[in-house]
Order: sequence, then C-alpha cells, then structure tokens
Amino acid sequence: MHRTTRMPKRIWQFGPLHYALPARAVADTVRHLTSLRDVRAIVADAVQRGKCSVSDLSGELNNGPTVGSALFRQALADVADGIRSAAEGDLKDLLATSGLSMPLFNAMVFAGDAFVAKPDAWWPEFGVAVEVDPREWHMSPQDHARTLERQRRMGKYGIIVLPFTPSQIRKQPADVVAEIRHALENGRPLLDLRTIPADNRTAA
Repeated sequence: MHRTTRMPKRIWQFGPLHYALPARAVADTVRHLTSLRDVRAIVADAVQRGKCSVSDLSGELNNGPTVGSALFRQALADVADGIRSAAEGDLKDLLATSGLSMPLFNAMVFAGDAFVAKPDAWWPEFGVAVEVDPREWHMSPQDHARTLERQRRMGKYGIIVLPFTPSQIRKQPADVVAEIRHALENGRPLLDLRTIPADNRTAA
C-alpha cells in the first residue's frame, strides 16, 4: 500500500476491492525498487503482455513523484527503444560497453510485403540478428517450435541468426560479444529486406 495525494481517476473494482489500472500499479511498484534489471523486467513485461502502453507509463512517470523515478525513466526509455524482457535489457547493457554498433531491438523485418520476423536484436546493415533463447525459463514446446520456425524463416532470407540464452549473456559476456563481432565483420546488407523499428517512427 502507498500513501498518495494523487488518487487514480480510473480504477478497477472486484467486489469490495478497488485496483489501480496497470500503468499506475507498475509506476507505484518500480519507484520502490533499486535494481534497474528488476525495474526493466516489470516495465517490459507489462508492455509485452499488452497490459499498458509506453505512452500510459510515460504519463505516470511525468505526472508522478520524482522520488524513485530515475530507474523508471531509464527502463521506460529502454522499452521505448524496443526492449521487451530483462534478458534483452542485459543484452543491451552488454552491447553498450562492447564497442559494437547498437542494433534495433524488436524491429519488424519484411521481404516486400511479407513479414519475416521480429528478432530480439537486429543489425540491418549487416544482416545479423540475435535471438535471446528463453528455453531455460521453461518455454513451452509450442513456443520453442515457433522460435525454431522463426529462426529458420530468417535463415531462408539470408539473415545470420545468433541464438543466446539469458545465462550466456550474463555469465559468458566475452564469448557473446566475440560471436556477434565475428558475425558483423562477415555480414552484409540484405537489400531485399526492409525494417520497421519497434517505435514505428521510421523505416529503413
């Protein structure tokens, strides 16, 4: 429970209980956390599951208290850039210190009008994609089959696909960076593909 002078204008009601809407609940929760990874996980999960939008969360960030908002602001910026999980956030943090060019996160890739995939990280100028394989987080057989099909589809269009587990990103960062660097050095632009970034503002 949190004391507040800014009561939500809208609520959900279940019997005698009143609930804040998801964006407000997320904002109130993360302001009391001290780990960027935890904050990013909650914010990304809420957006990924369609419980609220980046715009909804941005409104809560701007209208709420400034105390405890720094990590919330940083996590929200990451999610606005396409980050959709804590593991993808770990990958972004690793790449930011690697000296490699930064990819687009969760951009949509098309061949003509045909949708190809939405890789976790994508370098269109090199035709290289990184997929954070979540099998260690108990992915269902159906989800695993869809992941493999997506990776096969990317390979069909000449995309170099590098799958890593969340544990590899956290515990073997040098190996992950080395593999990505090798792929980028040997990659090439795929001119028959077009990319729409996660925020939908521009296309390349």
